[in-house]
Amino acid sequence: MNYERNRKKIKELRKRKGLSQEELAEKAKVNLRTIQRIENGENKPSGNTIKLICAALDTLPEKIINYGKIEDVKILSLMHLSVITYLVIPIGNILIPLIFWISKKDKIVDLDNKGTRLLNFQIVWTVLTTLTLFLSLLTATLEISSKPEYAIVSYSLLVLFIALNILNIVFAIIISIRIKGKNRCTSYPNLIKLIK
Repeated sequence: MNYERNRKKIKELRKRKGLSQEELAEKAKVNLRTIQRIENGENKPSGNTIKLICAALDTLPEKIINYGKIEDVKILSLMHLSVITYLVIPIGNILIPLIFWISKKDKIVDLDNKGTRLLNFQIVWTVLTTLTLFLSLLTATLEISSKPEYAIVSYSLLVLFIALNILNIVFAIIISIRIKGKNRCTSYPNLIKLIK
């Protein structure tokens, strides 16, 4: 089963890079027939062949082959739900998933990829919500000094802050449910790659 997923990853990465089988074979310095056999599931590639293909695709072998990793949708789901801990632990939405990511990324299939996307999203989300709350409080303070037009800005920013919080909770729950249902679209959007 792992081999089937690995061969699909190679084919998917090749297509994403816009390479034909011939171009990948040339770039990886392997036989075209080897690439064809790997992608058709006729051949299990050697370690050296995987290294050459990964170098040509600008990726690491660990990203293609899940050596000794197990599938555990419960851990993946729990990691996504752990972002909600920010409601009781400041920046818990980053710290708790980070602990999951560091401790389990080499043991659970797809946790490394989903964890990096989750952490990148949560870092961006945390910066946005903090900035929104700060600006809302700042404009509320300015309103006190007799500028009523700041009240509209302050309330708008406060509504945005609340909406961002609801969005984060809803994202966590929906993604967790999709992971349990083994749905393919089970990741946060990849906004900015701070963690790779």
